[in-house]
Amino acid sequence: MSCTNLTQQDYLRYILTARVYDVASESPLDNAKRLSKRIGNRVLLKREDTQPVFSFKLRGAFNKMVHLTEEERARGVIAASAGNHAQGVALAAKRLGCRAVIVMPVTAPALKVEAVRQLGGEVVLVGDSFTEAAAHAEKMQRDERLTYVHPFDDPYVIAGQGTIGMEILRQYQPGDRTRPDAIFVQIGGGGLAAGIAVYIKALYPDIKVIGVETVDSDAMKQSIDNGVNTPLEDVGLFSDGTAVKRVGDETFRLCQQYLDDIVLVDSDAICAAIKDVFEDTRTIVEPSGALSLAGLKVWAKREGVKNKTLIAITSGANMNFDRLRFVSERAEYGEEREAVFAITIPEERGSFRRFCEFVGDRNVTEFNYRMSSLKEAHIFVGIQTANSQDADDLARLFEESNLPTVNLTHDELAKIHLRHIVGGHCDLAVNEKLYRFEFPERPGALMKFLTSMAPQWNISLFHYRNNGADFGRVLVGIQVPPQDEALFQQFLKTLGYRFWDESQHPAYKMFLG
Repeated sequence: MSCTNLTQQDYLRYILTARVYDVASESPLDNAKRLSKRIGNRVLLKREDTQPVFSFKLRGAFNKMVHLTEEERARGVIAASAGNHAQGVALAAKRLGCRAVIVMPVTAPALKVEAVRQLGGEVVLVGDSFTEAAAHAEKMQRDERLTYVHPFDDPYVIAGQGTIGMEILRQYQPGDRTRPDAIFVQIGGGGLAAGIAVYIKALYPDIKVIGVETVDSDAMKQSIDNGVNTPLEDVGLFSDGTAVKRVGDETFRLCQQYLDDIVLVDSDAICAAIKDVFEDTRTIVEPSGALSLAGLKVWAKREGVKNKTLIAITSGANMNFDRLRFVSERAEYGEEREAVFAITIPEERGSFRRFCEFVGDRNVTEFNYRMSSLKEAHIFVGIQTANSQDADDLARLFEESNLPTVNLTHDELAKIHLRHIVGGHCDLAVNEKLYRFEFPERPGALMKFLTSMAPQWNISLFHYRNNGADFGRVLVGIQVPPQDEALFQQFLKTLGYRFWDESQHPAYKMFLG
């Protein structure tokens, strides 16, 4: 029987009889209490990140492979994957005692590549995306007569992933006996969304099943909008687990028929969702693992729903540790808790302090300043906000106060690059001393530091970034005339902050002095 002839009842039978629990466990359905309180809805997390390979993918992989003939398993299997399916196939092959060749894109996280090797999989790195890796895998499959285990476009794989929907309905037992209002599922190739949607809709058509994709990898949404499977020319790589240029033909058919909606989110929203999962579970999920939760939050805000039960699948936790730096940096933007501005102030004594008065008691997250001319100076500043409207109100306040302002909150160039290269040499910065300061981080600490500077010494350079540490760190260039040296040393002693003189630092002389 071909895939396109399988009915909803066929899939229901496939899911109910799927062989997944030889390798997978029934993952918890946890209450995200902190997030629930914040958004005014009951949020539940289906914890597929707790599986043996830290991803749901082993369900579909094992279910497919256990249905192979003895001859097919004897020849060995091959798969293409960005990482999580690869681990599922490798674990299944190890359990079933067969050879597994895994073709992965070169962009796959090193953590996932090494995990596949540890499970005994033979890794071949090819291409920049899943689609390129898949094309190479198909060639190897023909050349070596291996059995191809598709990561999503196969009825047994779809059914294996669909067991998650079966578990959700079995585990969900609220006191009032109502059913979940909506289930949010991340989409790469579509196997997870197709499996869950076809099962849920067979039993409870009123429960919404909503897919979630990234704005730069939205092949399923474009395909549904166009009415035909539409490949993408390229895909974003941040959510590597869903970086698929072309969804499956069968998954497209099922998602087109059974999904209620598809929500698109950006990287900042995913980073915020990773933080949300951590705060409620003390677990760090990968970007694709938090994708459904990011979509849940966007949908709940867009629809204005309250007091509903919303379920998100935390699909994986194979995160490279080094990526946490980016996640931490961008989570505040995803929650609209930080705004970034480029502001021009007059280059005159007291202008720094006046600017601080406009900021008021708001927490400053970043401050970059370098003297630029005799008449004006430019500031790159980050300010903690309550929401996007707060950022707009701040920009308007600065403009009304004759401080020309550019709102850079949603500007990728500014957030990724400009913040790190603001500055440069300045011929006007005569008698400049460069000092590092460290002080206990608390609301208002930066403002106290700025206003404590003696007005007769001009600040020619200033950099501050709050990265969530217990201590604030500031780099300051101060123009101190030689005759004020004793007074300046006295100021340092009475300031009460730890400090280091960096005026002779070679990098300072090279780039800023």
